[in-house]
Amino acid sequence: MNEVTEIAERRFHLGWGRRGTAGAAIAARLTFDEVSHAYGDTLSVDRVSADVEPAEIVCLLGPSGCGKSTLLKLAAGLEVPMSGRIMINSQEVSGPERLVPPEKRGVGLMFQDFALFPHLSILRNVMFGLTTLKRGAAEQAALTALRRVGLEHYAELYPHLLSGGEQQRVALARAIAPRPGVLLMDEPFSGLDSRLRDDVRDETLAVLRETRATCMIVTHDPEEAMRMADRILLMRAGRLVQSGTPAELYYRPVDLAAARFFSELNVVPGEVAEGRVTTPLGGFDLRQPQTGRDVVVCVRPHGVRLVPAGEGVPGRLVTRRFLGEVELLEIAVEGLDRPLQARARDLAAIRPVGAEVGVVIDEDAVLIFANSA
Repeated sequence: MNEVTEIAERRFHLGWGRRGTAGAAIAARLTFDEVSHAYGDTLSVDRVSADVEPAEIVCLLGPSGCGKSTLLKLAAGLEVPMSGRIMINSQEVSGPERLVPPEKRGVGLMFQDFALFPHLSILRNVMFGLTTLKRGAAEQAALTALRRVGLEHYAELYPHLLSGGEQQRVALARAIAPRPGVLLMDEPFSGLDSRLRDDVRDETLAVLRETRATCMIVTHDPEEAMRMADRILLMRAGRLVQSGTPAELYYRPVDLAAARFFSELNVVPGEVAEGRVTTPLGGFDLRQPQTGRDVVVCVRPHGVRLVPAGEGVPGRLVTRRFLGEVELLEIAVEGLDRPLQARARDLAAIRPVGAEVGVVIDEDAVLIFANSA
């Protein structure tokens, strides 16, 4: 059996290791206090203050270029803040008084490209950060980490012989092997295909829960953030714009831009009068006071329901696209500049394109914001 065939045989039988076997770390508190950073004249992080509790998993979420990866590098010591302080367990590691080098911070790192050393075996890659242990103890700790991710049988192989998902598991093993108090992960799943990504994320989350390390994960994927995080820090243009649980950010976004980040939206004009908002889709209760009369009303596509013509708001079905479990519909409604989008699961009830229909809106899927135009 040649080496390639042997690897294929192993892959057929091997999965992730047994849950509950990752060694626990002593979780640390990570604190950002009015931290700013710039690349030349461009401000990348603007006065960010945040606390990450011990053993908490926090996702830094935002579009590309918003400063989230820079904030992670600042925590790791790979970048130096222009102002402000970063503390681990109330001890300053970056700031005007002190600058602790990355290797002295007790921080584990996992990068988007995995950053494995091609000239080192899998075992030696995982042992790389275990410099304080004697060789035998370091090998044992590395093998324990590899066993947890199901790759101890690959210990003597080299990274180029592994798939992307397997390399990601090696990178995770290397990050957890020293049992860091803080683990920082920069877009760790972005290089994986969508079907593999779900499995790797779920198993990685299980490992993180077992290690109990304080964890900060950078991602631009809101579904990933909601799936993994105890709390989400939403960033925009270097600023922290909202912090909360996944449910809090989804159901109570701070503004329209934050709401758009978590789902598609139908945005329609509205007018406030006596605690109600009037729109072409009907009236809605105003849940929070608004300063002006003009507002924007946002309806998530899953909150748009079709009923027989003559019920609800009159409309006409313009398009329907089959997406598997749901159909994406576009409905023309008088008073709207563009068709209303809906996601429908009751496929048998969907009328043919061109049919007259009624539209009913689920108020739980409605968000109302001040009109900033």
